Amino acid sequence: MQVPRSQRHILRSLKLRGPQSVRILSRQLEMTTMGVRHHLADLAKLELVEQQAAEKQHRGRPVSRWTLTRKGNDWFPGAGVELAREMLEVVDVCWGGEGVERVVDKRFHRIGERYQEAVQGLERDTRQRVEHLVRLLSADGYMAEARLLPDGWLLVQNHCPLQACAESYPHFCEAEKRMFCELLGPAVTIEQTDHLLEGDRRCAWRIRRVAEVEQAA
Repeated sequence: MQVPRSQRHILRSLKLRGPQSVRILSRQLEMTTMGVRHHLADLAKLELVEQQAAEKQHRGRPVSRWTLTRKGNDWFPGAGVELAREMLEVVDVCWGGEGVERVVDKRFHRIGERYQEAVQGLERDTRQRVEHLVRLLSADGYMAEARLLPDGWLLVQNHCPLQACAESYPHFCEAEKRMFCELLGPAVTIEQTDHLLEGDRRCAWRIRRVAEVEQAA
């Protein structure tokens, strides 16, 4: 589905930052509030966005926020996810759950090898490895970003091009975490803090240096 550039910017902003008010969208995208409202109305007709119930504020009037619908989330590239899911269903019928897990593990092993090749020479620099991982994930459609924390980083995946597959076969998430651990090495621990399959709007991973974890304990 094709939408105008300004509306694509709105969809991307809602995807990256979650539910937002008209005023916030107006400031972020440098549009008038009237222009944002018109675009949101058009996107609502396409069932790509919807308005949430107004929330009470400490001061002033309640504020309504706009968010992506499930159709709006599906508007972002899915990397052939329907075909992939159908193929996994065939594997499941023929070889059962163990066969599916072997296919998923093999897939992430191949991705891990490609990622490892991209970060060669950064064995001791976790920061650069995290930054490279963000770029690699974004290139694969995950709309990734990393936020610095006092004891490490928060790795955010604002989009999952294989979400439909993961909903049917959660082993995708287990294999992905294992790949992250192998890529970033034993100098850090990785804990998932947000999970699309549990109703969160994104997946996020807290990456902490081992020394910091031991000190906190």
